[in-house]
Amino acid sequence: MTDQAPRASGQCHCGAIRYSMSTAVQHHALCHCQDCRRHAGAPMVGWGLVGLDEIDISGTAKIYASSEHGRRHFCDNCGTGLFYTNEAIFPGQIDVQIATLDDPDLIPAQAQIQTAERIGWMEKLEALPSFERYPPFE
Repeated sequence: MTDQAPRASGQCHCGAIRYSMSTAVQHHALCHCQDCRRHAGAPMVGWGLVGLDEIDISGTAKIYASSEHGRRHFCDNCGTGLFYTNEAIFPGQIDVQIATLDDPDLIPAQAQIQTAERIGWMEKLEALPSFERYPPFE
């Protein structure tokens, strides 16, 4: 590993897969595409792209061919989505789901992508009531 950037660590929900990566990502994009949403079960997914030589992974992720070239890597034990590779689009690199970092604030989001597929109510989040913890509903 040759980068001198600070490192960030993360893991799947159960801890079977852990990783350490450079914080000098090529991008941190919030993706709104339907493919990412369906795989994560979330309204968007934050991806940080680094070289394969800038990440150390312990544990073995299951790999799912989600498209012709796209490969989604997830924990076979708890189901957490962790990584995405696509040799046709970004050879030798890996996209990491930034929300799986121990401290996701180490890598701030830089852009939103695939907004043509964004869920409509995602555009109005600032207008919704906000609670620091789970509110009491009646």
